[in-house]
Amino acid sequence: MKPANDPTIDYKVLVQRGYDCCAVSYHEARKNEAGPELDVLTMRLEDGATVLDIGCGTGVPYTRALAQRFNVTGVDSSSEMIKQAKANVPNGKFIQGDVMSIEFPRSSFNSAVAFYSVFHLPRQEHADLFLRIYDWLKPGGYLLCTLTRSSQQAYTEDDFFGVTMYWSNYGLEDYIEILTRIGFNLLETDVIDHGYTEAHQAPYEKHPLVLAQKPTADRGTV
Repeated sequence: MKPANDPTIDYKVLVQRGYDCCAVSYHEARKNEAGPELDVLTMRLEDGATVLDIGCGTGVPYTRALAQRFNVTGVDSSSEMIKQAKANVPNGKFIQGDVMSIEFPRSSFNSAVAFYSVFHLPRQEHADLFLRIYDWLKPGGYLLCTLTRSSQQAYTEDDFFGVTMYWSNYGLEDYIEILTRIGFNLLETDVIDHGYTEAHQAPYEKHPLVLAQKPTADRGTV
């Protein structure tokens, strides 16, 4: 683990290129089927609802599971991940790019999900990301995302599926404050693991899973 504080490095490009290079091995290590963690969201949505998947990766398992009932749009910065997602989820819509630069009309989606992806953005952008999501959601829309329990300054690791990868995050209490300040109502919190198969033998990790809702009467943002 190394501090990610080199001003000559574009860490977003590092993430993009890293996932381009490790897309195949990363996909092989991920679980093929979504677990019950999606149920807390899907039970609240009608068939045909619009769902935005932020950091969709190769589309497995979450985008594919969501696309069985819903109209899903996946966003990922990695062109190789998007290429695989299109093959794995042929009925999904996919956009390659930085989620902080992509534009959607206000109130476009019934829900947004972000599994294991927020921490790949510089944490100083996280509040703006959740504000963008809030604007993209319809009144009453839901956000389901994995976050992090403890705050960490930006860092890199040199052997993430053979590439250098970047992380940056706040702690759970910080995220709850950000979400509520924006206007979300916090509905449920849970904990899920790292999402890898047992064969991958990754160190066990716990990720807070948060379900939040935009009020049905939008009271604006702070």
